Amino acid sequence: MNGDEQLLNRRVYGADHEDPDPGPLPHRTYAALVGGPLDGLLLDIHGWRTEEVDDGVALPTELGRWPGGRALYDPHLGESRMSGPGVTCRFYYSGDTP
Repeated sequence: MNGDEQLLNRRVYGADHEDPDPGPLPHRTYAALVGGPLDGLLLDIHGWRTEEVDDGVALPTELGRWPGGRALYDPHLGESRMSGPGVTCRFYYSGDTP
């Protein structure tokens, strides 16, 4: 399996669990979520401004320390980002909030 096939087998955060194709779309931009309750999922950041990516995210999840709370994910400062479609950066788990 090549890298493109591996990318297409990954699940996107927020995709319906019953969706027969919960993977990424080839023309969209994604951040890979690393660590924590959402480890391994992709987050669709297509159309986000640089400042929005820099701010990180608080994603609702039932899997964190507080069910119904949010898992916090942030980029590492200085980590390079690629441009274009596909997985362009990583967001790292930094904690949970109610």
